Formats: sequence, C-alpha cells, structure tokens
Amino acid sequence: MNKKITLIISIWLSITNFGFSQNTVKTIYTLQDCIDISIENNLDLKIKELRAASSEINFKENRNKILPSLNMNYNLGINNGRSIDPFTNSYINQELTFSNAGLNLDATIFNGFRIKNEIKQSRFNMQASEMEIVEAKQNLTLEVTLLYIQILNNRDVLELSKARLTTTKVQLKRLESQYNNGLGNPSTFTDIQGQYTRDQTEIITAENNLKSTVLNLVKLLSIDLDSENEFENIFEINNPEKYQNSANDIYNDALENLATFKSKQLRIDAAKTGIKIARSNYFPEVSLFGQLNTNYSSAAQIFTQTGTSTIETGDFVSIGGQEHNVLRNEGQFEGSKINYKDQFENNRNSVVGIAVRVPLFNGFRAKNKLRVEKIQLEEAQINLNQIKFIFKQSIQESYNNMEASFKRYQILKNQVTAYEESFRVNEVRFNSGVSNIVEYITSKNNMEASKLNLSQTKYEYLLRVKVLDYYRGI
Repeated sequence: MNKKITLIISIWLSITNFGFSQNTVKTIYTLQDCIDISIENNLDLKIKELRAASSEINFKENRNKILPSLNMNYNLGINNGRSIDPFTNSYINQELTFSNAGLNLDATIFNGFRIKNEIKQSRFNMQASEMEIVEAKQNLTLEVTLLYIQILNNRDVLELSKARLTTTKVQLKRLESQYNNGLGNPSTFTDIQGQYTRDQTEIITAENNLKSTVLNLVKLLSIDLDSENEFENIFEINNPEKYQNSANDIYNDALENLATFKSKQLRIDAAKTGIKIARSNYFPEVSLFGQLNTNYSSAAQIFTQTGTSTIETGDFVSIGGQEHNVLRNEGQFEGSKINYKDQFENNRNSVVGIAVRVPLFNGFRAKNKLRVEKIQLEEAQINLNQIKFIFKQSIQESYNNMEASFKRYQILKNQVTAYEESFRVNEVRFNSGVSNIVEYITSKNNMEASKLNLSQTKYEYLLRVKVLDYYRGI
C-alpha cells in the first residue's frame, strides 16, 4: 500500500514539474520596477552615496572640535649610565628604572570662529552631497523613462510591421492562386512577392531595434533580461492634449525643484564659509590647558633613623691649657626603597593655564589661503551660472521640439485617415481588377508609412513631455 502511494505521488510530482516547465511565467516589468532596479544597482549612484557618507563623517568630526581634547601618556623604561634621577633631579651614574605618567587637557576658547565656520562648511558640503544623490536619482529616472518609452515605441513599430506583412500575405496568396491558374499579369504576382520580402526585412529591422533598446535598458539596470520579459504599456496617449506650461514656467520650476541647482548653491555656500575660515588665520587663538603629572624612579629611597652615635669631629678645644677632642651625636639612618604606588601619589603635580597664539608672520600663508578660497567661490558661482544657462537653452529647445511633435501628431492623424480611405478604395479596385499593382502597393505603403509616422510622433511627443516634466522636478 505504501509503495502504491509513493508511486502515485512520484507520478504526480513528475507531471506537475513537467507542467511548470512547459508554462514558464513571463515577468512583466513596469516603469516603476525599472526605476527601482536601476536606483538599487547603479554603481555611480553607490559611489555618490559613499561620498555622502564621508561628508557626513567629516561634518561630525568638525562638530566635535568644540569639545576639549583629553589625552593620557605613560612611559616605562630602563636607563644606564649618567643621567638625572627623576626623583631627586640630581646626576647619578647607575642603572635605574624610571616611569612617568601625565594627563593633558586642551580646550579652544577662541580662534577667530574657525571651528564654528568649519562646522557650517562641512554641513553645507554634506547637504550638497545629499542633493547630488537626489540629482543622480533624478537623472537616472529620466534615462530609464526615456529608454522605456523607446522600447514601447519600437515594440509598436514591430507590431505595425507584422500587421503590414499580414496584409501583404493575404494579397500574395490570392495572386499566387491566379498566377498558378494562368490568370492575370504575371508581373503583378512578382511585384507582390517583392513587397512581401520588403515587409519581412522591415520586421527584422524592427526586431533588431527593439532588442538593441532592451539591451541598453539592461545595461542601465545592471541585470539580465531574456526574451520572456515584457514591459507594461502604461502610457495611454491616443489623443494627447497640448502641454499647458510655458518654457519660462518650466525653467522657474527647475530652479526651484531640481537637485542640480540646490547642490550647486550649497557648494557656493560652502565656498563662502571657506573664506571666513581662511580669515580666521589673521586672528589670535586663545586656548585653555591643564596638566596632571607624576613619576617614579627605582633609585628613590626613604631613610629611617635607627639610633645615634658619638663621633669625633676632628676639632679641638683648649681647657686649662689642655686640648680636648670635640664630639658630636650623629643619627644613624637605614635606607629603603619607595614603592611604585607611593611615588606616583607623592610626586603628583598639576598645571593650569591659558595660552595665546598671535599670528605675526607666517610666510603669507593666510593671505594666499584667503585668495584661493575666493577663487573657489568665484568658480562655484560660475559653475552655477553655467548650469543655469545650459538648462535654460535645453528647456527652450525641448519645449520647441515638444510643440513641433504635437503639431505633427495632429496633422499625421488626418493623414492616416486620408491614406486609410485611399487604401480601402484602391484595395477594392485592385481586387476587382480595375487598378494595377503599382497603385495598390503605393496606396498600401502610404497608409502604413503614415501609421508608422503617427506612432513614432506619438512617442516622440511623450518623450518631450517627460523631459519637460523632469525639468520641472516631477
């Protein structure tokens, strides 16, 4: 029984796996999917994020400069030969072990507001780096959007080319039947054969253009896409409306919303603050310092009195004409080492003071630093003005192209209607034998070319609109 159940389960799993392998689910990518993937995988964006992280660390480092610095030092060593005993400050000529320790405190009270301006400058640079990340995301979003629209455009071109081939194929079969039965003009059949091969080559060209555009998007997303992947058509512009904003309105919106201008302005603010930092080199610097020190010497001893003894001094006194030796009492002492802990406690000393550094002459470094900062400010301002000029010209050009695309689209709609009616009439006449193959092919090509131009103009208009929306910060 168990063997039967196992066999049934195995067969079912095999059938299920076979079914799954035969019905691979296609992945449909939306525009938002592509934008999210590109932002996640783009290496240039990751580099900007790393730079922004460095700027944030630099800001925190400058902000912490307002805090005092506290450092500790400790030394331990052995000295041989003539040296100064750190305990008695007298010369000795013996081997000794020495040690010293210290605690140093430094706090800046005033330095021409350098620390304050360094904090401001690093904050501006940090904010500029963050804006550059936003700028990179905006640019990446625009690039992905334009490629996505191009894919949809090329896909529609491919569908139109296939539809053209289908129409030609219907006529080819009809004329082939006549040709095989010896009816009609043989050149009519060969002409439609030529048209059929032409339509086939246009399909190959359209397929290659679509694959090339997909490949460009794949490179931008840094992922692998295969033929099973599709892209959702989220742009319904069968009857596009005229763009409402003027070129001047778009430019003003760009100045207010685009991260490009914000990052450049923050760089200018940072450069202005850099001038203030350079000027601080002309001001005196006042700081508070404090020290706590102690030391140890293996030669240090403490002497304890153990008693007294009477000794002759070598001097004499005369009493009654008789000389007597002069005696004195002298204390007897026994030396003992002072331990490490006691010396560190007993030798402790402290220092507190205020230091003032007044710049008198520094080889014109302060002057040259100030000149360099002014040049950097001027460069940042020129960079911003240049960007504004480039964007203004680009916006005007994109706006003109958008208007031209909209006008062409309105005209091409009427053209398609006219050529469709012309082809309908010529197809009826050709099938009835009233008109010739040249008139039929000319009418057919005119209609299909007009449809293709209309489709391309529709997507061209959409591209122009998306570029203008990008400039507006949308």
